Amino acid sequence: MPAKKILMLTGEFTEEYEIYVYQQAMEAVGHTVHVVCPDKNAGDLIKTSLHDFEGDQTYTEKLGHYALINKTFSDAEKQLDQYDAVYCAGGRGPEYIRTDKRVQAMVRHFHEARKPIFTICHGVQILIAVDGVVRGKKVGALAACEPEVTLAGGTYIDLSPTEAYVDGTMVSAKGWTALAAFIRECLKVLGTEIRHA
Repeated sequence: MPAKKILMLTGEFTEEYEIYVYQQAMEAVGHTVHVVCPDKNAGDLIKTSLHDFEGDQTYTEKLGHYALINKTFSDAEKQLDQYDAVYCAGGRGPEYIRTDKRVQAMVRHFHEARKPIFTICHGVQILIAVDGVVRGKKVGALAACEPEVTLAGGTYIDLSPTEAYVDGTMVSAKGWTALAAFIRECLKVLGTEIRHA
């Protein structure tokens, strides 16, 4: 099966691991990942965040590393047909890029074309901003997103921190601690088979 091209939607303070680990894992098996952010050009950097659970009632947030945008947003916007899947990384980025009509149009394209949609943590906030994307789907996400998933017509799945869930060609997970399972399921949906000699 030929290598795939994946569009990763990010914003400032997207979760660091959900950019770096996902991108590097996909590229390690030969896929191309274009990391885009509204109004950013290839070569620009964005700040990332690192969320952790340290005994408080909610997660803590620390400044992560800078992430490299490797595709100009406006170029990706014009070339959506070239992508095989879209990935919505989590963290704080989704809460503001989901209101961008251009981002919504991108998600709508993948939904209407029935292409794979991958979402982790807060990434589901991008999907619920587009009517119908999660309707009738079983979706995992950070627990704080449960009311939004339900109001958008989806069924929230309370996954363990290391599980991923597949509903058709939508793959979802609760957060970065599930990246191994999440990436494994994304690869299966993409038709990528890894064999050990």
